[in-house]
Amino acid sequence: MRSSLAGVLAVLLAGCGGSNSYTGPEGNIPFEPLRPTPGEPAVVSPYTGSDPLVLEAQSRLSTGADLQRKVVLRTCGPTNGVCHNQKEYPDLHTAGTFAAAINAPCNVQAGSYEGVYDRCERLGDRFKFKEQSFREIEIGWYAVVLGAYVEYPDNSVPPSDAAGFHIHLRDPVPLAQGRAHWGTGTFIRNFVNAQGNVEALSFASYNTRWWVLDDGRHLFGEVRDYQRDAVDALLSVGILQGDQNRNGVFGAREGKAVPLINPGKPEESYLVARMRGHMQGEPIPGSRMPLANQPPSIPDMLALMCFIEGLDPNASQWNLSSSIDYARCSYIANPQALSLVGTGVTWRGRVQPILQSSCGGCHGGASPQGGLDLLSANAWTRLRQASAQNANLKLIDSGRPETSYLWLKLSGDGSILGNRMPVDPLNGTRTLPPEQLADIEAWILAGALEDG
Repeated sequence: MRSSLAGVLAVLLAGCGGSNSYTGPEGNIPFEPLRPTPGEPAVVSPYTGSDPLVLEAQSRLSTGADLQRKVVLRTCGPTNGVCHNQKEYPDLHTAGTFAAAINAPCNVQAGSYEGVYDRCERLGDRFKFKEQSFREIEIGWYAVVLGAYVEYPDNSVPPSDAAGFHIHLRDPVPLAQGRAHWGTGTFIRNFVNAQGNVEALSFASYNTRWWVLDDGRHLFGEVRDYQRDAVDALLSVGILQGDQNRNGVFGAREGKAVPLINPGKPEESYLVARMRGHMQGEPIPGSRMPLANQPPSIPDMLALMCFIEGLDPNASQWNLSSSIDYARCSYIANPQALSLVGTGVTWRGRVQPILQSSCGGCHGGASPQGGLDLLSANAWTRLRQASAQNANLKLIDSGRPETSYLWLKLSGDGSILGNRMPVDPLNGTRTLPPEQLADIEAWILAGALEDG
């Protein structure tokens, strides 16, 4: 037995060392990784004026990296898994993700369709019937209405809210109404191919009976039980909606689309607009940001605006280690105008911005806490009414802070029910700065007027 094994091993060793043994290829395989090359950080001449707000911003927030770490991270994403820290779009918790927000689309992760801003809408996918010759039509929005399947006759008209698949288009469908059309709905999108050319490709389809409803722009597709998986698969692919907020305006078609951070254009940056609550005077849907933390100060906002203004719109990569150019920034002429909480003791100029920015996250939207919506147009009128917690006191009693329940909540009076306001949902504590409390008290003492 041993001699047999020895013979086999000898044969194997001889084969391995023979003239037919493998030799590797000659030469080197080139490898050029596509790493980002933002270049050397830019160094600029410092601001040499005397404005204390500009000097504070320049001293504390000298680079884009400082801005991200000391303002954006603190304000928008300080806690792992919360808000814009690995949870909601955009992720702003690192310098890299903050840089990725430059020229990035906004409203990618909208909580509800009402919260989408027109100027954040993208071009919608297109729809056509495989069996028909009419041109592709842009999709405005779609919805799946849940409910038991109802089989409608071919010559009937299903109701506009029938259970099934609904598509709302930009233009009317040139098909007869009042009867069903059996066909394959095809969904088309533009892609950039490997050669860099734009190419229109069909990426999904759905075969069923369709009806043209309402003004001809509304398509209804029936969904039988056996078709549910097909609809789920279609929705999982994702359909781009040109009128995502369903208000009849196809935002991308207006030619005024904006990104999260618009290089060189702070006034047309969605990130700034969400903090302000408006863009160039036009209201922004949804709550003002941040919801849970103190709004950025004037030096914070000055750094953000000067940072964005100094970004090269023709670049494709930006180095956050570059110095913010305060000396040439247009916003240093009037930093006070950047205040997110206003000045003075008026309702619109000071008190309303304070309440909206510090309290609107909970007291705003579709279901405001305690029925108190501080983001609504009639917030001042509501404040003249009784408190939901203490019906014996008005929220604001003109001239009398001591009997104004809102003031008692803000100042932490011992007579209140529940917590002192505002509450930081991250740690359960927070109060307004003393200067803001003083201005609210002065406003109440002066009569709590709406316009002055």
